[in-house]
Amino acid sequence: MAAAPVRQRSGPGGPRAQLPPCYYEGYLEKRGPKEKFVEKLDLSGFVSLKDDCSRDRNLEAARLILRMKDGETKLTAPNLESRELWKGFLYSVVDLNVPSCLTLLPGQLQMLREIVDKERSRRRNRTPTRAPPSPLSVPLVGEIPPCFRPVSRTEAEVLLERHPDCGNMLLRPGRDGCSLAVTTRQDLNGSVFRHYRVTQRDQGGYVIDVENPIPCATLHEVIDALVEKTAGTLQPFLLEEPYEENITYVSANDENGEKILHTAPSSPLPKAPALPPKQDRWPSSPLSRSPAPDRRILTSPAPASPTNPMRRLILSPSPLAQTLNEELKMKLEMRRATQD
Repeated sequence: MAAAPVRQRSGPGGPRAQLPPCYYEGYLEKRGPKEKFVEKLDLSGFVSLKDDCSRDRNLEAARLILRMKDGETKLTAPNLESRELWKGFLYSVVDLNVPSCLTLLPGQLQMLREIVDKERSRRRNRTPTRAPPSPLSVPLVGEIPPCFRPVSRTEAEVLLERHPDCGNMLLRPGRDGCSLAVTTRQDLNGSVFRHYRVTQRDQGGYVIDVENPIPCATLHEVIDALVEKTAGTLQPFLLEEPYEENITYVSANDENGEKILHTAPSSPLPKAPALPPKQDRWPSSPLSRSPAPDRRILTSPAPASPTNPMRRLILSPSPLAQTLNEELKMKLEMRRATQD
């Protein structure tokens, strides 16, 4: 069994379509009383893949259930490691994304990434048999509801069945490209799908084409009308896209060059130590300040000359000292005058 979708052969006498490349080969046992032959499965109808915890005669074997649009297929892998690898290939080819919920080695994860790139390139290069309907072929009135999905009828059924917790009603383009449609899914001993045509009126607005047509001004009212008519049984399909919970990066090993996927640490980065508060050069209290010293001013009375390269420095008193000297000189002169 190969983890790749299989194209159907053309009719008698027509050219044989090429099969897509084989990404992985191995043995899977298809369980059932009449299932004793090799079979190819088309993964275009893939819905889900889950582990089967029932015991097998071979204690090392690991079971799984492949759920397709047309039914379930019970498979058995040789061991747990083989089952995880098969699940990785199947999810990668169907979703074009490497699953993060499986227990795989770094080399196996890298192999799945390469397969996703190859499958994307293969799908881009293949010639589509029929152009998908475009929602822009008809000018829409008002805002588009969040449950709108640009998918076909079959893709809408697969989405609703694969994600039952996200709602059971979605709006999509009609098959003719000139109308819209609402696809619903409910459980009644299995999935029950219904499709309702929504056309745009010439005078504006929309109408749900049922036995008693339901006119609506906007597409939001179309969805609200179906929710109201079914007493809330139908709910809009709102699929939340998954986001990564951790930051990852790829680096090469210095010894063997093998690329490894790393997970960045989740703890916050250490903060730089805070600098101590800047202190004033002088104390804040005026009483603690020491008196200003008697500063002397050094002056150079004359520039240096060729004959005297050294400047002569003269020490001159400060203005405060000069004033004290003049007062002392006046007092001495007055004392001398009284003595005479």
